[in-house]
Amino acid sequence: MTLIDSHCHLNYEGLVERQDEVLANARNRGVAGFLNISTRQSEWDQIIALAEREPDVWATVGVHPHEADAHPDLGAAALVEATDHSRVIAIGECGLDYFYDKSDRNAQRERFQAHIEAARQTELPLVVHTREAEEDTAEILSAAVREGAVTGVLHCFTGSAELARKGLDLGFYVSLSGIVTFKNAQDLQAIAKWLPADQMLVETDSPFLAPVPHRGQKCEPAFVADTAAFVADLRGDDPEQLGESTTANFFKLFSKAA
Repeated sequence: MTLIDSHCHLNYEGLVERQDEVLANARNRGVAGFLNISTRQSEWDQIIALAEREPDVWATVGVHPHEADAHPDLGAAALVEATDHSRVIAIGECGLDYFYDKSDRNAQRERFQAHIEAARQTELPLVVHTREAEEDTAEILSAAVREGAVTGVLHCFTGSAELARKGLDLGFYVSLSGIVTFKNAQDLQAIAKWLPADQMLVETDSPFLAPVPHRGQKCEPAFVADTAAFVADLRGDDPEQLGESTTANFFKLFSKAA
């Protein structure tokens, strides 16, 4: 099965110390590409540098909603400038997180809008984080799509069926992480069964959220194979076909990588 880990943090503690081993482990399990996600501006150079060294690793530029307060002056211009690199293929991780509220909600919304404007100007997709903020996320993305030239992915999806359908209707993709394998994830598993095959991605969000059978371990990109196998079984799909379709979806959405 050939797969892409559409969302990982290879520069985070637990992975950065053994990047070569982590990448080799994943490649040995059929992972043919990695999207390395930034969460704060100070990471951008390091994340791009890894993508320059590794031909199957791509980079994003963005600021996580937890970091919104720490980036009060971040506007679309800085994001647009940072995308002027062949290995930067998306804007994010960005969005809203009202669960932890680590940043002021108005600041989160302002930074989210800056990412949306950068995505519009560059025609690169958004990597969207949303937690306990479904109404605002749906409203903001709906307005953005109405204005045109905005698409992306709802990453590490844990939301409601209503939010999933809204995102799909807006042309966004939905990405499943190891959470879908958890025993208490029945609602998410139900959603995974009906997600359109042509709008679905898989990811690890490593080093977080290791799937069954790796619970309690530091998550790494190799484990996307376990999540994909679980989702294929859940849907009654052929695992090879699910790998092919999610890989094709990745290159369709993140067309700069192609």
